[in-house]
This record gives sequence, C-alpha cells and structure tokens, in this order.
Amino acid sequence: MSERHDVPTLRPYQRQAVARVVEHFRAGDDPAVVVLPTGSGKSLVIAELARLARGRVLVLAHVRELVEQNHAKYRAYGLEADIFSAGLGRKEAARQVVFGSVQSVVRNLEAFAAGDFTLLVIDECHRVSPDKDAGYRRVITHFRAANPRLKVLGLTATPYRLGQGFIYHRHHHGMVRGEADCFFRDCVFEQPLRLMVKQGYLAEPRRIDAAVERYDFSRLMPTSRGVFAEAELNRVVSGHRATPTIIAEIIERARERRGVMIFAATVAHAEEILGYLPTDEAALITGATPSRERTQTIETFKAGRLKYLVNVAVLTTGFDAPHVDLIAILRPTESVSLYQQIVGRGLRLAPGKTDCLILDYAGNPWDLYAPEVGAPRPDSDAEPVQVECPECGHANLFWGKRDGDLVIEHYGRRCQGLVDSAHPRANDTTSQPARPAMEQCAFRFRFKTCEQCGAENDIAARTCHGCGARLVDPDDKLRDALKLKDARVLRVSGMQLAAVTNGRGLPRLKVTYHDEDGATLDEWFALETPAQRRAFAAAFLREHLRAPGSDWRPETPEAVIDGERRLKAPDFVVGRRVGRYWQVREKLFDYTGRYRTAAPAGTEV
Repeated sequence: MSERHDVPTLRPYQRQAVARVVEHFRAGDDPAVVVLPTGSGKSLVIAELARLARGRVLVLAHVRELVEQNHAKYRAYGLEADIFSAGLGRKEAARQVVFGSVQSVVRNLEAFAAGDFTLLVIDECHRVSPDKDAGYRRVITHFRAANPRLKVLGLTATPYRLGQGFIYHRHHHGMVRGEADCFFRDCVFEQPLRLMVKQGYLAEPRRIDAAVERYDFSRLMPTSRGVFAEAELNRVVSGHRATPTIIAEIIERARERRGVMIFAATVAHAEEILGYLPTDEAALITGATPSRERTQTIETFKAGRLKYLVNVAVLTTGFDAPHVDLIAILRPTESVSLYQQIVGRGLRLAPGKTDCLILDYAGNPWDLYAPEVGAPRPDSDAEPVQVECPECGHANLFWGKRDGDLVIEHYGRRCQGLVDSAHPRANDTTSQPARPAMEQCAFRFRFKTCEQCGAENDIAARTCHGCGARLVDPDDKLRDALKLKDARVLRVSGMQLAAVTNGRGLPRLKVTYHDEDGATLDEWFALETPAQRRAFAAAFLREHLRAPGSDWRPETPEAVIDGERRLKAPDFVVGRRVGRYWQVREKLFDYTGRYRTAAPAGTEV
C-alpha cells in the first residue's frame, strides 16, 4: 500500500494497546479485553488491529452508529471493508474485514457459513452476556465451531456488567477482577481516565454542586437485575416541585455552552423536562423514538441547531457529539460504570472546548475517577477502600468503611492478587515456550472451615475445594445443637468486652455474648506472651475483625477494648457444658439461613 498523508496517527496509548493485544494472541487464544475511556479512540485501535491481521476479521457492535464509525476509521487507512447491518441497508460479507451489527449477524449466520474468521472484535463488549444463548455468545459459538482457535477481543470503557460484576477474570496489573468462569479471561490493557484528562486527550470534567433542591433517590433499591424500577423512579420525580427550578438552573448554566445533554429518570420525567426547555432548542429521545426520527434528531443536535437533548437511558454508549460541554444528570446511576458512561458523553475534545460542566441533581455518590469495585454496594455508607493482603501484599479494592484514614470494615472475601503458580502453563501454540502461570492468591479474608481437612473455603461454598467433602450447613449445625441437652444456642444481640483478672490475679480479656432474653456465654483470652497473642489473633481476631486481614495486633485487654469499633459480634454462638461451666464451641458469622429472622434460636423451626 502506498503511503498516504491522511492515514490516522495513533496516540502512544493506542499503539501500546495494539501491541499488548498482538502479544497476547501470539501467546494463546484466551479471549481478551482492552479498556479505554469514552472518547479515547477505540475505533482507531480496532482499525489498526484489522489492518495488521493476516486472516479475516469481523468487527461487531450493538448499534449502527458504532458500526458506521468503526468502518469509517478503517477506510481512513485507504482500505476497503464490508458492512453487514440491516440498519445501514447493507449486507456484505465477502471482504477480508467485515463490520457488522450483532443483531444482523446473529439472524443471518447462514451468510457466514464458511466461518473462516480468525479475529472477532466486539465493541462495547460489556454487553456480552454470560448467557450462552444470547446474541454475541451465539455468534462466537458459530465461528468457534469452524475455527476453535478464533481470537476474541473486546473493547469497552466500562468493563463491568450489572448483576455480574467485572466481565474479565485477570488484569494485566496482576490482580483478579471477575469470577474464574468469565468469558473474557484477561484485560491486556487499560488506560486510566484521569491520565487521559491530564495528558489533554479528553476535556476536563468540572462537577458543580448545584445550589437548588435535588431529587432524593437514596431510599430506592435496585431490582434483582441491578437496575431501578421505573415505577419507583416515577414516585420520586413525578410532578416534583424541584423540576422547574432545576431546569431553570440548567438553562442559566448553559448560557455560554454549546451542547447540553440531560439524562432523565423515566419517560414521563423526560416529557416534563422537555416542557420547561425552549421549544425550538430542545428535543427528546427515548427507547420508543422511531429510528428515522432518532437519526434526524441526533443529526440536528450534532449540527448545533438544537442546544438541549433530553434522553432516557438510550445515549449512554455509541453516541459521539464532541461539542457537548454540559451534562445534567437527573436520574440515579446504579454503578460508577454507568455514571462514567454518562459523563463520558461530554469529555471528547472539540475546537474551542476547554471543559465539560457536570450538574448532578440526583445525589449520585460516584467518583468519576474511581475504579469499579466489582460487587454491588452493600449499603449506602460503603465506599471503595484499599485493603492489603497479609500474604502477597496485593492492594485489594473492596467496599468498606473508614474512621478517618483507618479502614474499620470491609466486605472482601478473598485476595484479588495474582501470584506465580508452581505449575507453568503450556501455550496454545506449539511454537512458543511454556510461560509462567499466574493464579489467584489463596488468602481468604472471610472463610468457612472444612471440618474434614481444615481447608478454608468461600463463605458461600457447599463443598470443600481441598478434599471435596460436603461443608456442613449452618442451619444443620444450629438444628443439631438445639437437640442437645448440654448445648446452649444464642442468637447474639450484643457482645461486651471487659478487662478482668483470673483467680491468680493475671489479666484476662473477658468476652460476653448475650441474647435478647439475657442468656449469656463467656470466653477468656490471655495476651501476656507473644504465643498467647498469636493464639488470640488466630482464635478470635481472624473471625471478629470487621476488616479482616488488617495488621492490628493489640497486646493487652485494654487495647482490645479501645479498638472495639473494629470488631463485630457473631450472629450465633453455640456453647457446650463442661462440668459446671459453659464453653464456646462454635460461632457463626455472615449468617443468612432460616433462623435469621424466624423463631427464637432456642426453638425448632
């Protein structure tokens, strides 16, 4: 190909992303992910990879705008490619490179009967469902049947899926993100949003604390699918007295702005918002907007003939209007990923644009630059906290709570760090030597101990990963204990710590558990010698710490009492009579079984 002056020039991070992908697929066939913020030029990375590929390439997206955009970037190299998209009126699949919509391809798999593709690229790959019968997975299965060594690459700004968590298992920085059964195995490259802004590749987001009244979505809880129910949202926003004032402030803030996107909570909310905006300067797009009308509205907005574009959950991905310099959020966002997608609509560079105003009227708690934790927020007070693994030193990111700079609680179960495996992993290609394998660090912050072999298992496990034995169900433990005459079962309503002395005058820590009826069980600990303190850490702290794995090692009963805020009580304690006394034999934490809110623990259910 002759040299062309208008061939796109890749930015340094784009070149690095391409190099990482090539390196990964030369070593094996595991599906991979590249994470690039909105506006960072994923289309150019796709175009370069398609240009370098020796075999056939299929690039898929879920909306026709992305299909068209990715195809245009490839053609900028002076190369031709086919388009397979009913929405664009073309169904061509003969050339080496094909850009298609997943909906059109999955409905016409017979047009790809040869299945002779070597690389499948998926834009906005967080839309790939774990369900093997979903569209993308059916396409992948079809092409893998013809070529078992098909390389699958996904690109996204937000590698997170509500209800699933992270869409990939391992990160190139040496940590585990998603579950071991994630379809995508490795994130081979990620460019941080903060760095993109700092280097001038994206406009600076400038968040303004609005002075007017806001909506209060704090009491809403997402459904089992991880989203807010429309009926619940409508109860908050419908006819809300703050709406006219909010829109008036948006109009005032937008006086010197060129393009304004407003994200509404529901269709009814959006229609109300539209009524307060200048009639000849505003338009609304919802999921029910006809395709032709939607296209025309978007083109009018991009051309600057509309200033305000109101939408309801339809323009969070695949929408490119660089002139947008004000984002108004009037809806709750279920995750930091969705929040980043919304704000990302205003971060692309444009002539004369220096920043993008972010007006949030929904009290969204997310930090635009904060990474996703990967699990649903356990409660409204939780925030991302960093927790170091005591075994491998990896800095884990979990939901948790702070007291000043001190992490006093976290909800992590297992270390996310990757460590060298004792067993090297053979490459999929015989021409490459075996490479060192990485495996997840074995340290568990919370665990269930196997009574057969002593192995520590995830708290939700049913069988032991060490010996395969069935793990005793907490309900079975409670039911069996309730049948014993010499056992006492407490549903714990409180835990008290006291510094006491024993019969020989030696200091001891006394821990008293009690239920709502006043029944108690006690246990005592000595902390005078290093051996006693190690025993206390293993027998008590390991389970009772609200932030397990922390290096807090109190040396006196008084020190334990002073740090009581760092400790949690068990849900149940089981004691057995030994002579005249009761001895604590079992403590159950994180209990979710049938006795949690049923009859009192001393009664059969």
